[in-house]
Amino acid sequence: MNILFLLAIVIWLYALSVLKRAELPAIYFIVGSIGFFFTLFFLSNPYLIWLMVRAVSSVLALIVQPLHMATVYSDYGLVMVNSGLNSISMTIDYECSGVIETAAFWALLTFYPMYQAKQKIILALTGLIWIYFANVVRLTLIILIVHLFGTEYFFLAHSIIGRIIFYILVVFFYYKVFTYGLFNKD
Repeated sequence: MNILFLLAIVIWLYALSVLKRAELPAIYFIVGSIGFFFTLFFLSNPYLIWLMVRAVSSVLALIVQPLHMATVYSDYGLVMVNSGLNSISMTIDYECSGVIETAAFWALLTFYPMYQAKQKIILALTGLIWIYFANVVRLTLIILIVHLFGTEYFFLAHSIIGRIIFYILVVFFYYKVFTYGLFNKD
């Protein structure tokens, strides 16, 4: 581990202890969430990223390969989308694996004051699964659009439609967890 990373964690933990003693819950939530996000993000490289890429591409292969829309190389996170006589390759990396969104969710959930520890563990696992499947839906939609309409629609499918669908699904889950509350007793 990098000495600067360890120093940053020590400073972050000290800042959290000061904010807790000062009884500043909003600032504690913000500093805690941001610090934990960066900690998770740096610790996830490369192992969690590799695992998520493999998991996403493996399920993606089960969906698109039998339909002959694409060839998925799960070991490499590579997808070759077939579209008539043309094809396009797409690489699933940390941006497409859902690691960033999962780390953000876990960081917010960890410092969110409304749930007990057991509930947070259940929500963390549920969030991982939800974000994972939202990502599979997004990638399947991208492959479907490119397969049906051609490689010239890749940018539209990937950068606009796919992201909109993915973030609608993720924001819906965030709403349920952070606004509505999944463990309300009402």
